[in-house]
Order: sequence, then structure tokens, then C-alpha cells
Amino acid sequence: MGQVGARASLIDGAVKVSGRLHFTSDGPMPGLAHGALLLSPHAHARIVSLDAGAALAQPGVIGVWWHENTPQNGYNSAIWVEDQQLLADERMFPPVLRHVGDRVAVVLAETAAQARAAALLLDVRYQQLPPILSHAAALAHLGPTTDAGGAPSFRNPVQTAELDHGDVEAGLAAAAHVSRIRVRTPRSHHCAIETHACRAWPEADGRIAILSPCQSVFAVQAVVAQALGIGAERLHVIKAPIGGSFGGKAEPILDPVCAFLALQTGRAVQMELSRHETFIATRTRSAIDGQMTIALAADGRILARDVDVTVDIGAYCTGGGYLPGSMLQRMVRLYAVPAERYRGRAIYTNTLPSGAFRGYGSPQIHALGEIALDLAARDADFDPVALRLRNVVGPGAIDPWQHLDLGNARGGDCLRRGAAAFGWEARRAAPAGQGRFRRGVGVAAATHINGCFPGEDEATTATLGLMPDGRVSLICALHDLGCGSDTTIAQIAAEVLGLQLPDIAVTTADTDTCHYDLGTRASRMTYIVGEAVRQTAEALATDLRGAAALALNAAPDTVILADGRAVAEDHAIALADLARWLTGRGTALPQATRTHRATANPGSYAAHFAEVEVDTLTGRVQVTDYLAVHDVGRAINPMLVEGQIHGGIQIGIGYALYEDVAIDPRTGKVGGDSFARYTIANAPEMPSIRVLLVEEGEPTGPFGAKALGEIATIPVAPAVVNAVNHALAARLTDLPLSPERVVQALVDRARAPGAPGAP
Repeated sequence: MGQVGARASLIDGAVKVSGRLHFTSDGPMPGLAHGALLLSPHAHARIVSLDAGAALAQPGVIGVWWHENTPQNGYNSAIWVEDQQLLADERMFPPVLRHVGDRVAVVLAETAAQARAAALLLDVRYQQLPPILSHAAALAHLGPTTDAGGAPSFRNPVQTAELDHGDVEAGLAAAAHVSRIRVRTPRSHHCAIETHACRAWPEADGRIAILSPCQSVFAVQAVVAQALGIGAERLHVIKAPIGGSFGGKAEPILDPVCAFLALQTGRAVQMELSRHETFIATRTRSAIDGQMTIALAADGRILARDVDVTVDIGAYCTGGGYLPGSMLQRMVRLYAVPAERYRGRAIYTNTLPSGAFRGYGSPQIHALGEIALDLAARDADFDPVALRLRNVVGPGAIDPWQHLDLGNARGGDCLRRGAAAFGWEARRAAPAGQGRFRRGVGVAAATHINGCFPGEDEATTATLGLMPDGRVSLICALHDLGCGSDTTIAQIAAEVLGLQLPDIAVTTADTDTCHYDLGTRASRMTYIVGEAVRQTAEALATDLRGAAALALNAAPDTVILADGRAVAEDHAIALADLARWLTGRGTALPQATRTHRATANPGSYAAHFAEVEVDTLTGRVQVTDYLAVHDVGRAINPMLVEGQIHGGIQIGIGYALYEDVAIDPRTGKVGGDSFARYTIANAPEMPSIRVLLVEEGEPTGPFGAKALGEIATIPVAPAVVNAVNHALAARLTDLPLSPERVVQALVDRARAPGAPGAP
């Protein structure tokens, strides 16, 4: 008891900080061979020939594989179940390369150094093809996504999403103020400490085992099966401890190749990307170019919004086809807007493919919506907080697209509590200053989902069982990405069963031992998986009370579970003793399995407040103070919740001010291809951060909890951009706000007609 709400440490914290936890590429393995990739230097090229003679002659080299001697099955790395239908436009090794960093070939050798050295000796002749590197070029390359034979055509748009809700034209006509704003966001990279890695080896039963630091063992199984053209039952996938993901490991990148090499050679195989390779050959957050028209009434009501968004998903479909709809889903959950028109499209370009990255479309659409709303507030002379409060949805609101109940939506509470704690009115009214350094404050609100409902596969099965030592085993397809979800889920089980956190033995996700689950995605772990575990724990508790009642000669309804014991009035038995008593009677130890299928998808809400200082000489922006207010329903572990928010703010500040993969518009090469060339927010760039939690409960969540992990980063960038615009009286809308962009905005304003000193 008392586990929910406790500031408990990570259950794997000690082994992590002591260095005893083995990640995928740690530790020896008998007969382990190593694979190294050769990656494309061109944005678009056909492979004319490959001469592997020099590479094969090198010591330790086992073999070379490319498109001529590997399966050419189409697959999509974003599927999460075997029979899922997504545009299958990827190949392990394609004959036509579609981005700088695409896979040309792989060398397998006895050591990683031998494999990498031999890969450099592969003699490849390329026929360069015209690349599509701009949105304009992509939108001119129109056509169906597949040809008459069903093969991918790589034409645009890949996917679209539309919404027509209410009378937008009437809203625009009735408005007292109409603002039209264009926002562009960059590609950004996950920058997880652990680069992409995989191990695979043959098992005695003829199957291939895959050890993967993944977000879903079943997704790895489905993707690899599709790529290799074999049944999923031939693949045994085990989740490895993960050294950070943020969505970057949601899609299997190396796993198909690694499993193929193990299948071909009968050897255990390891592949591990370098930092440079991780930057150019994995996934990024997609870039968008969005325009929003906002119609405001004289009293601040949003009468209508007209939104057009182009999403650059890069060279392959992956999960990018979902992004236009995903952005729409998030957009309509925040404000009560009577008329909405939305047109979104995903487009191919010959650039690094995009994928999930902490919010899956939410950071982009919120950047558009919240920056646009702030500028509309300025145009109409409304206070930004007051304008948001006038329009934010409340408890029981229904979204206009999927018609889902948004639950106990407490976005208004976040705004009100945040404004008071931040001192919004006084700080907003304070002068920005006239010297070199200018001060400004900004706000942004956000919402996000809780799982994939109404998707039919939004369900989780958990098994809890009493162990001989009195602890309880938890078997479920848990995928902790390093953020502590295993700890949170264990706390839920411990709370129900009257145990302490160490009494819950969490097993590793494994396709052989776990029931199917979607994995860690869509902010579903606490809300969906946590509720499955709570229900299973309740079932086990009933069985434990029944067994203890027999041992104590008491009525089951008089037995309570607390402190690792079953207690009935003046009698008690420790669960370890109960296990021995049951075993001595030849009785199986109690075990419960339950499946929880989602029936709702409420919204999580947040309001973030930022203060910035802008150096008008250099264009440098420093975030000096930050307040994050989150509607979490209930914090299962407040310490982990706060940690998630701090980490989300760090990612968001980088997104706002520094991060850009920086693809060359002429060559398609990635400019930000190393930590020397890709800037993130580090400790010196971080402000003082305060966190407030709104805990008003969510009836459908475990103990009232709902999601927090992804929304923590979503409002950060617009809050920072809005603060910079306030400080400078500017209209900056293109992320990141690099010093060059800030200085250029100041120069443009100084040259504007009517400006002091303007010609």
C-alpha cells in the first residue's frame, strides 16, 4: 500500500548507475560476427554494379550482400502486426537508392573493425538520378502511390487527411479579426545516447532469435518477417535494455538485415551504427510547412480555423502516411472551434525518412497552432492567456473528428494555475527593454492522446503470479525506454497487492512469453498497460485472499493484503509462507491473467510559460525561466513525472532554438550528421524549471492516471517562440530560431517602411 503517489526510484536504477546493466552490444557471445553497412553518398541513384572482390579478400571477411543476393520483399518498418497493410516501399537493399544514407550493401566479418574496413573497399558504380529535395518539386511529382502492378511509384501525395466541420466561410465573414500565419518546422533527430544496434542468432529449433532495443518486440517480429518473406513464428524477439529512444527505435532499422545474416550464415551476428550513421541512416522528426487562418470574434471566441499542412516524410512511407491524420487528431482536441477546415498531405522527398519522435505530429501541429494563435492575439489586442482560456475545451468535450469524449480535460486549470504561479500579468506588462538585451514571456497550451483507441487492437494482456519467495511476477510486453515505465507499472501492481516495489519481479518483453501488445507508442503505457496491470492485480488479490482465508481459517472478505502479508483480524501470514503452505498441499500458486481493451481515449493537457532574454547583437536566445503545468489525472510516481517533464522541456528548447538536421537543398546531404554539427540544448542552455501537476483524476485510467511522456515536449517550442516574439515585437515563425534568423528579423524590421531610420 502507499505505492501510488510515492517518489520511488527506478527499479533498474542501481544496475544502470553501477554499469552492471548490459545493453545490446555489451558482453561477449560465442562465435559473434559483425556486420557493417555501406551507405549511399547520393540522394537518388541507381546501383549499376558492385565489385566485392577487394573486400572479400580481406582477413576475417565472411561475405558481402546487396540487392543482387538479398530478398527484395517490400516492407514497411512502421507496421506493428503481421497482417497490417501499409505501403511497403522499403527493401533491405534497394537497387535504386532514395536518400543519402540509404543502404547499399553489408559486409560480415569476424570483427567490427574488419567489417568496416572491408566495406570501404566495395567498388560501386552509381547512375545518379534527379533528386526531389523541395516541397515544390515534390508537389509537382503527382500520381498514385503504386503503379498498375502494385509496385511503389514514389509519387505524391503519399497520404492525405481532411476535415470539414461547420461553416468556415461564415466564420471568416463574421469575424472581427482574421489572421493568416505560416509556420515551418525543421527535421530534428532523437540524439539518444545509445546508437542503433541489434543482435541475432540461430536457435536450436530452426528459428532466429533477435535481441533488439526496441519499442515493440511484436513490431520487430512483424517487420522482419515481412522483409525476409518468412512466417513471424520463425522469429523469436527479445527486448534489450534501451539506452534512449524518444521514438527513434519505434521502427526496426537494423533488425531485418541482422536476422537475414544470421539466417544465411548460421552465425550469431551483431550490427551497431556509428553516431554518424545513426544521424544519416535512421529516422527523424518530419518537417512541415503549415498555414493557419484564424477568425476571432470581438469577444475572443475562435469562430473558424482554416489549416493547410504539408508534411515532408522523406524517402520512404514508414509511418509518415499517418502523420496528416495524426496532426488533425491532436489539433481539434485543444480548443472548442465551431468551424474547422483542415487539409493535410504527406509527401516523399529524396531525404532521410521520418518517423516517430516524442509526440508523433503533435510538436509540429502545436507549433503551427500556438504560434499562429499568439500572433492572432497580438493582431486583435487580446492577452494570450485570456484568449486561450476563452476557447480551451473543458471536461466532457467531444472532438469533432473522431467524436470521442475528451474525458476530464483540465487544460483551463493548467492555464489558470500557471498564469498565477508564473506572475503572467505583471511579467507580460513589464517593458522588454531598449538596450542590447530584451526580455519577453510566452505561453503555449497543448493536448495529446492516451493510446490508439478507437483502433481495434488497442488492448493489453498481463499475467501476475505469486512466486515461491512471496514476490509476484509480472509478465506483460513492457517496453521501458529508459523513462521508468516499468517502475510505474510495478507501482500499480504493488499498490493493489499490498507489496513494496522490490516485491514485483518485472520480466523482459519477449514474443515467446508475452501476449501481443502494441508496444510503447501513442502515450499508452500508463493509461492502457497500467490499467491492464491494475485489473490483473485485482484478480490476483482476490485469489490470494481466498487462499489466505483457507490458511488462516477466516472468511475471504475479512482478509486484507498489506506489507507483504495476508491479514485477517488478529491472524496474518506472509505471502512467502502462504506460497510454502500452498506448495505443501500440492496446490498451484495463484496466478491471474486479464486483458484490458480500451473504451476511451481522453486528452492530456498542459500549459507552459517561458521567459527569454534575447541578445539583439548576436541573435542568441537564452531561456531564463520556465514553468510547466500538466493535467496528469494522477501522478503514479511524481518524481518520474517531473523527470519526464524536465526532459521534454530540454528537447523542446532544442527544437525551438537549435536543432536542425539541415539537409542541403542541392545535394540532399545531411549537414547535422554528428554532435559536432548538430546542436542540442545542454545544461548551460537550460533555465530554472518549475513543475505544477493538476491531479483531478481520469475515471478510465489506473488510479485516475493518464499520459505524460509525450506531451511534456509538445508546448515547449511555441512557448519559447512566443516569448521571443514578445521580446522583439517580431513575427518569427520558422524554427529553429537560430541567431541568424533572429538577427535577420531585426534587420528586416529596421528596414520596414515607417521604422526609425528606414529609407
